[in-house]
Amino acid sequence: MASNRSEPLSALVTAATTINDETLAAFGEFTAQQLNWKPSTEQWSVAQCFDHLMTANAAYFAVFDEVLSGEKKRTVWERLPWLPGLWGKLLIQAVSPESQRKLKAPKIFQPASSTIDAAIIHRFSEQQNQVIRYMRASEGLDVKRIKISSPVTRFITYSLLDAYRIIVTHERRHLLQARRVSAMDGFPKDLA
Repeated sequence: MASNRSEPLSALVTAATTINDETLAAFGEFTAQQLNWKPSTEQWSVAQCFDHLMTANAAYFAVFDEVLSGEKKRTVWERLPWLPGLWGKLLIQAVSPESQRKLKAPKIFQPASSTIDAAIIHRFSEQQNQVIRYMRASEGLDVKRIKISSPVTRFITYSLLDAYRIIVTHERRHLLQARRVSAMDGFPKDLA
């Protein structure tokens, strides 16, 4: 798969919609037992993949609201001319499904370690629709020039367009991870 660095916003809306559709088709009917099955204590379940995505995505919503309301003020880090482009590119590469590098999720984005209810997939879908609404609401803005800070660390900055790219690329990565988990030997396939 080619990098999505050059994807316009409309392509990202399409990609986010596809991720939502594929998630519902692949996991929407799974039971809580299936969603919470883990191949080992060190690996995530399908439910944890989506819990992690929901936590990471929700961390952006306050800044998206500020941007869309016109109340977003640029920080010192966001004013640096070269830094946002560099960070955006690096993060998109780091969260790419093609990246061979195993990443540890930041503490604030760690998924729940306890059992997650079966409604996680439908909650993810509802939240994904909110992500899509943010993207569509941004269509009239210069999303390449608007700079935001990472929800993890304020000195990491990137464009609003790169934030949307990071979200979609990150979702692709964990959708693939969830598919791999559900295809593993030992996964409970036939639960009612």
